[in-house]
Amino acid sequence: MKQEVTEVQDIRLSPYSTKPSEAVLSHSCVPSVASDQRSSLSELDDVRLSPHFKLGEFLNLKKYPENIPTVQVVASLTYGCHLLLEPARKVVGPIIINSGFRSPEVNRKVGGVTRSQHIIGQAADIRPKDPSQFLRLVDFLRHHELTDQLLTGSNWLHVSWNPYAQARHFIRIGYYK
Repeated sequence: MKQEVTEVQDIRLSPYSTKPSEAVLSHSCVPSVASDQRSSLSELDDVRLSPHFKLGEFLNLKKYPENIPTVQVVASLTYGCHLLLEPARKVVGPIIINSGFRSPEVNRKVGGVTRSQHIIGQAADIRPKDPSQFLRLVDFLRHHELTDQLLTGSNWLHVSWNPYAQARHFIRIGYYK
């Protein structure tokens, strides 16, 4: 079976960007895989969203091969990586993505809420690689101006961002027991 790769817009944010309007679209060849061509999904894994985060970390394609993001979702994930996760990583070290983008189908399978920001690429469930940095990560995100939502669980947290609106700063520590 011949695989089709099409050109798409690669979303890159300047390290100095603080608003979605400052995002710069640069034209480049990034693999875009049609939903019926599952054999090359691994190409999506290597698409770099920021210096330390790749698209594959947010997709879990091995378990959910139907979890294919749109270009808009990739742009939202890129925004979150550059403006929240990279700055957090500078404070606490490496961050592990437990869950990122979820297609509506995957979101239903995992029991996510209907209007989850995971569906539009504006949320991630994360934890620091070094468990001793958990409270430091919570504190950093709690005070970050672009944190839209922060919910903590046992050694993991849900963080969301919104490139299109002012952050709500909805913070619930110990929300998930």
